Amino acid sequence: MAKMESKKKITKKFWTKLILAPILMFFFAYAMVPIYGVFCEITGFNGATGRVDSEQTYVVDETRKIEVSFFAMTMNGFPVQFGPKVSTMEVIPGKFYTTSYIAKNNTDEIVIGQAVPSVAPTGAAAYFKKLECFCFNKQVFKPYEQVEMTLRFVIEPELDERIKDVSLSYNFFKLNS
Repeated sequence: MAKMESKKKITKKFWTKLILAPILMFFFAYAMVPIYGVFCEITGFNGATGRVDSEQTYVVDETRKIEVSFFAMTMNGFPVQFGPKVSTMEVIPGKFYTTSYIAKNNTDEIVIGQAVPSVAPTGAAAYFKKLECFCFNKQVFKPYEQVEMTLRFVIEPELDERIKDVSLSYNFFKLNS
């Protein structure tokens, strides 16, 4: 009898906690995606770049030059050929530059995708700002269509002067709709 008395009684409170725990964990995990995106944009962590809404005026130092390299990748099974129009540019911090990427749908079907940018070194990401970018929206590629997608950017002059080379990479992912 002593054994039975030492067992704890399973209560309604216990069952409520047992059911609520996984539900709360799911919502927490679901909320982390947008929170992480905001964190990356603010800090430049994980190579996330910033955005400017208008062509601001920066102090320009004509004596300083940074080489920007452009890269492109696609998700496995993404049937769009994708690459930068130029592989490198020499830029002066504080000036706006325009370049583009070329994409060609190699199928007879409509393909929808989204490009995700990344900047290296990570410390440069917070100072790499885009005014116009194809990565802001999903892209719809018609069958066998080739498109030129514009990128307009600036590297802010506050970037650490020891950084002489910056890489901008895009990874294109296929979206279902």
